[in-house]
Amino acid sequence: MRTLPVGDDGLLVELATAEEARALHAELLRRRAEGSLRVREIVPAARTVLLDGLDDLLRWTTELAASPAPAAYPRARQLIELPVRYDGPDLAAVAAHWKVAEHEVAGIHANTEFTVAFCGFSPGFGYLTGLPARYDVPRRATPRTAVPAGAVALAGPYTGVYPRSSPGGWQLIGTTDAPLWDPARTPAALLSPGTRVRFVPVGTT
Repeated sequence: MRTLPVGDDGLLVELATAEEARALHAELLRRRAEGSLRVREIVPAARTVLLDGLDDLLRWTTELAASPAPAAYPRARQLIELPVRYDGPDLAAVAAHWKVAEHEVAGIHANTEFTVAFCGFSPGFGYLTGLPARYDVPRRATPRTAVPAGAVALAGPYTGVYPRSSPGGWQLIGTTDAPLWDPARTPAALLSPGTRVRFVPVGTT
């Protein structure tokens, strides 16, 4: 674990693995909830956690640098189910990469429980982990100039859902009508770090 100051009251914590980052994020949320950590924002990423607005930067720099990285994270209670039609244009390519039939891609994906590791790219976009490493897929060699809202996609170890139309290079395997980002909703983002997610097939696959 390595700590780096960010501005006057921020601290970036670097971890060795994504699992350690998720565990630290969960632990920091717990400390903030119990009142032992006063901080404005706790922002997880792939292998880092940013603490912004710390009340005592020196104390937490020293304490976190001296602490062992958490080995596990608590399982979140909240589970969100997203209906999905496995009708993506890259379904055949993913099936070939996995060396399975196209309908098996849907089965493998839908039978996996995912966790939102972190958010980014665009408002409401969550990076979901859960598939075993053997199902990692490369990004497309040529990104699309426009990916439709609701597209369910894979890239590397992650699953994601595009909240709105945007360019993208992920492999598209399905579509959901679930609103991932709604400014009229509180919170606006349906998915947040730590949320458990399952994809529920609808229609034909």
